[in-house]
Amino acid sequence: MSPPAQPGVPGGRGSKVPPARKLLCMCSLSLCLTYLCYSLMGGTGPGALRSPAVLPGTAAPRSPAALPGTAAPGAPRSPASPPGSPGVPAPSAAPTRASNGSREGAAGAWLRTPLAPGEVITVQSGAFERDPQESSTTDEELSRAGSPGTRGGGSTTPDYGEKRLPQALIIGVKKGGTRALLEAIRAHPDVRAVGTEPHFFDRNYEKGLEWYRNVMPKTLDGQITMEKTPSYFVTNEAPRRIHSMAKDTKLIVVVRNPVTRAISDYTQTLSKKPEIPTFEVLAFKNRTLGLIDASWSAIRIGIYALHLENWLQYFPLSQILFVSGERLITDPAGEMAKVQDFLGLKRIVTEKHFYFNKTKGFPCLKKPEDSSAPRCLGKSKGRTHPKIDPDVIHRLRKFYKPFNVMFYQMTGQDFQWEQEESDK
Repeated sequence: MSPPAQPGVPGGRGSKVPPARKLLCMCSLSLCLTYLCYSLMGGTGPGALRSPAVLPGTAAPRSPAALPGTAAPGAPRSPASPPGSPGVPAPSAAPTRASNGSREGAAGAWLRTPLAPGEVITVQSGAFERDPQESSTTDEELSRAGSPGTRGGGSTTPDYGEKRLPQALIIGVKKGGTRALLEAIRAHPDVRAVGTEPHFFDRNYEKGLEWYRNVMPKTLDGQITMEKTPSYFVTNEAPRRIHSMAKDTKLIVVVRNPVTRAISDYTQTLSKKPEIPTFEVLAFKNRTLGLIDASWSAIRIGIYALHLENWLQYFPLSQILFVSGERLITDPAGEMAKVQDFLGLKRIVTEKHFYFNKTKGFPCLKKPEDSSAPRCLGKSKGRTHPKIDPDVIHRLRKFYKPFNVMFYQMTGQDFQWEQEESDK
């Protein structure tokens, strides 16, 4: 017969487990069951529940500079202002660079990296969201470009070799002449470029580097892989992402008189959406007071100095080539000589490759070795611009002038857009 339970002795008959200890045991049991279930479902332990770490050599997203008179939410930094504005220092010539691994070495980490916030551009009004008219590229086209046996959009690209990440990118600007430049450089035997716009660094980043590589055409040793997506130049996250892929990537920007570019941008949208308001209505917040609406993407894209400031944090000017959209029309061979020199290529694309089409108003490509008809860009290029009120054009020129001057100073190049306008 068991002895009677002693008061206060654990384990004795009639003793009670303290409520606190019972609660602790229940919590421990629940935690163990949760851990077990998570492990069976594919988890790797508590560490898998944490947020992914930032890749080595990458920087936190930086809010773009606000325009004069506007402020991005939560952005304490001073706005990007024209040279000479009080209290605003000139843009630094030495960009802040973050160290990073090689192109191939970062692939594994990038495949696990989620889409970062601010995918397209961070602006105060949301009016600079991705434009559906920016590119005609579809997922189906990208899928075909990356399928085995395809030629990556290039008619001369062989179906052998190796798919590589691009060593050079045409990053902008929309309606600046990027398609003309791409078609011209693809005539070079040592260049392979995908014909569609991958939009990897702005729209498809979450798909990973292997997806991006698979979209590229196959190349042989000594050949350069390229792609063009004009929206990269105005995408806040693009510089950091491209630098993380390969910090030695060469960048090409085709720029054009921002007033003409804005009208061309509007003309493209108008061709697809005839019901949109007039250019004059969209360009102004208050036309009576002459207040330009810089939140409208057609206007904001042309503030090149604003966007270039973001790129100079990751890439030196020596890795960025600025091509004149105007000279690409009047002297395509001269501009292509600069592009080939920049890419380290022999000057093969020359004046023999171009024929000026008076109907289109710009050069067409031809093969110097045969007598076949020149190949011109599609009907979507060279559209007739709508007639714009001269007063509106004059106000836009005044708006852009200080930013153009800043852009000239930052790049060390004078594109003479003001002189061009005074000659008209």
